[in-house]
Amino acid sequence: MMKYHASFKVCIFGDGGVGKTSLTRRFLTNRFENSTKITLGVDIAAHDIVIEKLRIKLQIWDFGGEDRFKTYLPAYTHGSDGGIFMYDITNQHSLDNIQEWISIFSKNIEEKKGKFPILGVGGKKDLENDRELTLEDAQKVVCAKTLYDLFECSAKTGENVKMIFESITRKILLINKMI
Repeated sequence: MMKYHASFKVCIFGDGGVGKTSLTRRFLTNRFENSTKITLGVDIAAHDIVIEKLRIKLQIWDFGGEDRFKTYLPAYTHGSDGGIFMYDITNQHSLDNIQEWISIFSKNIEEKKGKFPILGVGGKKDLENDRELTLEDAQKVVCAKTLYDLFECSAKTGENVKMIFESITRKILLINKMI
């Protein structure tokens, strides 16, 4: 049996169709699926990650982004250690909804004020020609919402996928004074 130094629950949230499931699957399997089905409520997966010789079990909670699933989100956030807010760089509207998502997400993490990292992630970077959001514009929004950092990624090519999960894990470890 493997020994873990910690286990963390990380929730991925944002509008439907922004690439949350593709990001998660790419991280878990290092593969890209051209078609994914709508996430009904939440999908939960686990994956090991090593940061500075610490073996961490990540529980990844991928939330369905459609309006009908938003009512479940506050209950599913209990016990979370960090979050990833994801938007689509080819869809301005997906970033416009950041405040609504953070408000829904924050309802059950009040006790972790200041100790709950949220990372911003712009997905579909491989669709550069269809970009509606510049990185600079997204950074302004993310900074205003107190997310600790922003990455762009492509689940299709794998660009920055591992870095995203390493970043959120490292931030949680720092907050918990484990590194």
